[in-house]
Amino acid sequence: MLTSIVNLLYLIGAVAFVWGLRLMSTPDSARRGNTLASIGMGLAIVATLIAPMPNAANNYAWILGGMVLGGAGGFMAAKRVQMTAMPQMVSIFNGLGGACAVVLAMTELVHYYDGTSVMDQGQLFIVLTTLLIGAIAFTGSMLAFAKLQGLVWDSQVTLPYHTVVNWILLAATIGLTAYLFIGGSRLGLGMALGLMVLALIYGFSFVAPIGGADMPVVISLLNSFTGLSAAAAGLIYNNNIMLVGGILVGAAGTILTVLMCQAMNRSLFNVLIGGFGGGAAAAKGADGDQVAKTVTINDAAIQLYYSQSVMFVPGYGLAVAQAQKVTKELEDLLEANGVDVKYAIHPVAGRMPGHMNVLLAEADVPYPKLLDLEDANSQLPNTDIVVIVGANDVVNPAALDDPGSPIYGMPVLNVWDAKHVIVLKRSMSPGYAGIQNPLFFHDKTRMLFGDAKDSISKLVSEVKTL
Repeated sequence: MLTSIVNLLYLIGAVAFVWGLRLMSTPDSARRGNTLASIGMGLAIVATLIAPMPNAANNYAWILGGMVLGGAGGFMAAKRVQMTAMPQMVSIFNGLGGACAVVLAMTELVHYYDGTSVMDQGQLFIVLTTLLIGAIAFTGSMLAFAKLQGLVWDSQVTLPYHTVVNWILLAATIGLTAYLFIGGSRLGLGMALGLMVLALIYGFSFVAPIGGADMPVVISLLNSFTGLSAAAAGLIYNNNIMLVGGILVGAAGTILTVLMCQAMNRSLFNVLIGGFGGGAAAAKGADGDQVAKTVTINDAAIQLYYSQSVMFVPGYGLAVAQAQKVTKELEDLLEANGVDVKYAIHPVAGRMPGHMNVLLAEADVPYPKLLDLEDANSQLPNTDIVVIVGANDVVNPAALDDPGSPIYGMPVLNVWDAKHVIVLKRSMSPGYAGIQNPLFFHDKTRMLFGDAKDSISKLVSEVKTL
């Protein structure tokens, strides 16, 4: 009877996961989807606690203690984290999930090598896979967090010929895993510890050379790693809900990684070996004799107010300035005057996939107003004014016409096709990819320097007087 109840709760939890994931596909229903998935996880935890475990010690005090501490930590982090730091929090949570998989795998290996448990070859393979993927996800996510937080820079963690170093580490890690699998129980625990250390080092190393505009791909990839390690842990303990949840996270992360690679014209193979990102080459047209043209608040407000169509292009600068709500206020004023307002969302705008969508949903921007890359590019030639709020690399024409640029071949928003372009930016400093943007010197472009929130607030004030 108890087993049937547990299986029923697992089934309900799995359905809640799938349904919640489906609701998360759009900002309008994402909050409900997150709540539903959380309820499913709660049911899964309850089912696991009441599941019959005849050979397990009574560790409920330890379990509840861990749940209280972990829940309190997660709640405080979610309450305090700023939207600009959301990618960092995602990276930490990914890393901790990988660390849990490492602990579970090492626990099983300790029992295996001291003779207190027996594994067949299939079980040993699953445990070693869990250890390998979890370790890579842990240190890779921690380094991604440190990079996003500005605690370390690429030059501080990158070695000469780093791609070759990654190849060697990957080959050594796979080779040692195969040796442990073939050797079985006759090998000691020390070899397993060696694999753990080697996998931890490789996880750090493969993320080390990746930087700039490529970081969203890494975050998505590490998320899939964490899901795969959770699924492998579910196989270890024959836990269906861990298996289902891990597969969902792993599959979603993998699909998103492929989409991110396509959006940045990068191959998944290059992601795995850490063979891209962080280039510092100067883009064509950014030489020192060019001068960017500026626009005043008053002139910009008049242009916006009397235009027929306006398209906002949000970027990380909008997130830093927390300008999403005042941008929505400007949108409302323009639409009250008959201006058609849309938002162009590049797949990798911000620091993680969906970053801009979440920010604009927070400001109650209707989802139909958010155009993806292809829809935005198709409408740009008929747009009077494009307002770029803190975006840089995703509107860089060097991606199309400069083979020497690190972002060459990356699909971008063709904002220069619009009749006029206004760029809101603090300074002429390069974007996250570390390269200058020739768009800033384009004949159609006018720069409006200053904090994005402050500049848009002034635009709102000016539009109100018209």
